[in-house]
Amino acid sequence: MARTFNGKPGDLIQIFRGSYQHWAVYIGGQMVVHLVPEGGQSSGSFELLSSRAEVKREKLTDVVGHHHFKVNNLKDEEYDARDPSIIVKEACEMVGRVLSYSVVSYNCEHFAADLRYGKAESRQVQTAGLITGVVAVGVLAALGAALFSSLSSKEEQKEEEEDYRKRRRRQHQHWH
Repeated sequence: MARTFNGKPGDLIQIFRGSYQHWAVYIGGQMVVHLVPEGGQSSGSFELLSSRAEVKREKLTDVVGHHHFKVNNLKDEEYDARDPSIIVKEACEMVGRVLSYSVVSYNCEHFAADLRYGKAESRQVQTAGLITGVVAVGVLAALGAALFSSLSSKEEQKEEEEDYRKRRRRQHQHWH
């Protein structure tokens, strides 16, 4: 069954691939331009360790494969989108280029956002960074609580030992 797609040239396409999303720029005629890491496949494999990626022009259906997708011009509220004809022209001019690639600092979402808004940003990376930060704070809080608890226990133990010594001295003095 064919999926209906009503995107417009210059739209960003978000493709849901399980634990991550792939991003492409729709250029019309059921075609997209997107950034594919070396060693990765257009329709789904994800190459974390690659440091280079190729800009490709492919059929939307080939890039999407069996995954869900949607138009997601996620930053239109925040930034002015560039003119669609400029987005498409620049996207097509990039086809075949090999670019530096980093999951964190320049991935397919950075590439697509840069074409649409002139700003290379990735919400996935920002969200992952926020989650990592929250987890780190949680881990540090747990470690701090454990350390405080440990220190408190040691203090209590020292006080109990001191009380015990005092009682023993009093008992010893009482018997002599």
